[in-house]
Amino acid sequence: MLKPIAVGLDGSRERVAVADRDMTHLSTHPGVAVNATRPAVQLTVTNSGFLHAGRPHQIISAAIHYFRVHPDSWDDRLRRLRAMGVNTVETYIAWNLHEPVPGQHDFTGQADVARFITTAGGLGLDVIVRPGPYICAEWEFGGLPAWLLADPDLRLRCTDERYLTAVDAWFDVLLPVLVPLLSSNGGPVVAMQVENEYGSYGTDTAYLQHLRDGLIRRGADCLLFTADGATDPCQRGGHIPGTLATATFGSRPENSLAVLRRHQPTGPLVSMEYWHGWFDHWGEHHHVRDTQEAVDDLDWMLAQGASVNIYMGHGGTNFGWWNGANHDGTTYQPTCTSYDYDAPVGEAGELTEKFHAFRNVIARHFGPIRHEPPTLPARLTPRVLKPSGTASLRASLDSLSEPLQRVAPEPMEALGQAYGLIHYRTRVRGSFPDATLRISGLADRAQVFLDGAPLGVLERDRPMDGLPLSIDAAGAELEVLVENMGRINYGPWLEDRKGISGGVRLDTQYQFGWEIRPLPLNDLTGLQFGRLATDGPAFHLTEVHLATPADGFIALPGWTKGMVWLNGFALGRYWDRGPQRTLYAPAPVWRTGRNEIVVLELHQAGETVEIRDRPDLGLTG
Repeated sequence: MLKPIAVGLDGSRERVAVADRDMTHLSTHPGVAVNATRPAVQLTVTNSGFLHAGRPHQIISAAIHYFRVHPDSWDDRLRRLRAMGVNTVETYIAWNLHEPVPGQHDFTGQADVARFITTAGGLGLDVIVRPGPYICAEWEFGGLPAWLLADPDLRLRCTDERYLTAVDAWFDVLLPVLVPLLSSNGGPVVAMQVENEYGSYGTDTAYLQHLRDGLIRRGADCLLFTADGATDPCQRGGHIPGTLATATFGSRPENSLAVLRRHQPTGPLVSMEYWHGWFDHWGEHHHVRDTQEAVDDLDWMLAQGASVNIYMGHGGTNFGWWNGANHDGTTYQPTCTSYDYDAPVGEAGELTEKFHAFRNVIARHFGPIRHEPPTLPARLTPRVLKPSGTASLRASLDSLSEPLQRVAPEPMEALGQAYGLIHYRTRVRGSFPDATLRISGLADRAQVFLDGAPLGVLERDRPMDGLPLSIDAAGAELEVLVENMGRINYGPWLEDRKGISGGVRLDTQYQFGWEIRPLPLNDLTGLQFGRLATDGPAFHLTEVHLATPADGFIALPGWTKGMVWLNGFALGRYWDRGPQRTLYAPAPVWRTGRNEIVVLELHQAGETVEIRDRPDLGLTG
């Protein structure tokens, strides 16, 4: 039996209430300044726990990712988490969001991490920051920017000089944003993580030390820590001597914390990720976890004096193309648009049964919770809409992309593309009366067309599959439309290049001479909508007028697979494989008056677009 540990040096279990902070608004640019009147509040480690401003302290935290929540909803979601009783929130930092192109950085809008941290601090919450550079998080490529894969010789997450050069350049930009927000400078950031679950990936301790020392050298004078799975190999691989180790797990906390204690005999016991729920892959059931089971585990850990980060407190949404993917060695598993995670605060701000149960158990350990959550945001009135126009993807290529000429197909990364679709076209010369088309190095899903007619679909999990075809002596135009369905974010398959990295062949003959069009689809303003059509890849326009914006959910009954934009904002992907059946459309994206919903359907369009007042995340297992 794991013995309870005392929070204080004298063995006491004093509960420290965190008062609201009176902080001025921080600038969103490097060199921000915080309220100089707020005293520095350091989080430090003792042999048995934490001290917060010199007083015994137990962290009860909730994970929330600023990049999965519309910025206008940050305050609302943080207030809900505070009302659950937490004294801290935790967030990753997604490098790929902030540096989409090498040397071009963005800290505005969705990427305004300083504003997010300041908002949390203004509500009296401490903040734990996990800057990676790798974050996993079921986020595209684990937060790494796709342009790293343009160099075929670069090795990720190790002391490869090319990789370290890119990471160091990023930290040179990021740390000046974060350092003014540290608790030593009057900000809310009390701790910062070194990398993320590195023991699940590698054993290059020199790499971890380089990251840790680099954070310190750039001014990170807060508590630094590592987080790894609760197994002996993971803890060994991710441990840095002299740095606090924490554990990530979802069940059997007694066993998991015992593993952590074997590798760290003294100091706080910390579950840096307590997985009380889970995320969804396309084609699976919607994951939920029994509330009482989750509460019992949380209750047990708090009773031991352990510090806990509830992962997730609020999951949010993989808007746009930002979902990641998993791979089990056999099957590629792209993650859904919703990142609801069966969290206490649901994707659209709902307070779930788990919220109230967690609030009760936290109050039992820490005393009455004085904050109440905001009321649930208003919902749109349900309605059924009909599309008013269509723009064929094939006919719109010139308005969406400039063609590139290459001898052989090349992957997205080699062409400077990160996300979206990529279109390959060539002219097949001569007769192929009975041939099979195959694609090597396909990631992730290809639609094949012959003289504009659909030939079939190929997917990366079945590399030996082919499509039979017949071409007469006149030849034919061959087109391949490939979708990047999310780069792998975890495990040994991170080097996940998209598009076609091998070749296209008819039987044994490779086809050369290609026109390639990258289609990131980040600007649809050039589309010309005309007559309605339902077959083949096309954009479909639907208009709706609203008196007052509110939260809504878009459903596409009868549609197959694609992406949805609302007033130019990419809500995310849909797929009739499920489990999720609706896309969350937050109130800040809607407008008073006319609104445009654009659906890119890759196969067969439905007849209507529905706005609903509640989510449908699919059947549970």
